[in-house]
Amino acid sequence: MLQICLREKEKQRSWYRDSGCSRHMTGEKSMFLTLTMKEGGNVKFGGNQAGKIIGTGTIGNSSISINKGWLVDGLRHNLLSIS
Repeated sequence: MLQICLREKEKQRSWYRDSGCSRHMTGEKSMFLTLTMKEGGNVKFGGNQAGKIIGTGTIGNSSISINKGWLVDGLRHNLLSIS
């Protein structure tokens, strides 16, 4: 699995490329350049696990951005959707 890394305030967060992922998503609110909080919506993961979508927006930093990202409550990994 290939990893893509974004740097933010001396922390390195890895992104996992996932061909089964429907959207780009993270559980880290601080990674969003723009964020609109929302209520409702769920995302399903393998193993019958689910996460609550709590926001949408642009993820990134001063050198790279990812549009249409989801903020998922409790998600511990950053997932980059690839088709």
